[in-house]
Amino acid sequence: MPLAAYHIKGQLEAGCDEAGRGCLAGPVVAAAVILPARAWLPGLDDSKKLSAAERERLRPLIETAALAWAVAVVEPAEIDAVNILRASFLAMHRAVDAIQVRPQHLLIDGNRFIPYPGIAHSCHVQGDGRFRSIAAASILAKTHRDALMQRLHEAFPAYGWTINKGYPTADHRTAIERHGPCEHHRRSFRLLKPAEPILAFSADPST
Repeated sequence: MPLAAYHIKGQLEAGCDEAGRGCLAGPVVAAAVILPARAWLPGLDDSKKLSAAERERLRPLIETAALAWAVAVVEPAEIDAVNILRASFLAMHRAVDAIQVRPQHLLIDGNRFIPYPGIAHSCHVQGDGRFRSIAAASILAKTHRDALMQRLHEAFPAYGWTINKGYPTADHRTAIERHGPCEHHRRSFRLLKPAEPILAFSADPST
């Protein structure tokens, strides 16, 4: 099914999505995108369904075609202070703050949102696979975050962020265990897996 160009016909809508919510390190990044109804973006889809190369191809097309777009971040210390769900909403608010054209309606990927003052919104589960503007926002959030993690990797190469992008992969957790967390890790997250329980066996089979 093709992605919908709008939710409410005749309204200026901004799609909003985030990237990095489940990561152990780095910021959560959100984007807000207003697309013209006839924007030509071949291959546009939910960022999770696209390869890294496809996302990178679409990023400049989206940024050029959009009526307006903005990307914003919430850093790990803020995530730890407010929790990751609120941090995701805060990143979206900051993206809307930064967008140069004020939308009339926000299309939010997901089922919850803290209302943005003065702008109506609607929540759409799997909205990045349903609406063009949310799909575009998902791609910008993901590609901008990946580029940021690449830059952080250059200063902290031990954690492999150029590959794992801060997600809780086995290699990332092994690096944390070996080197300890750094300033870009989220201390409110479980950085290491719980230790396996040690099972004690009795020599007496009757116990």
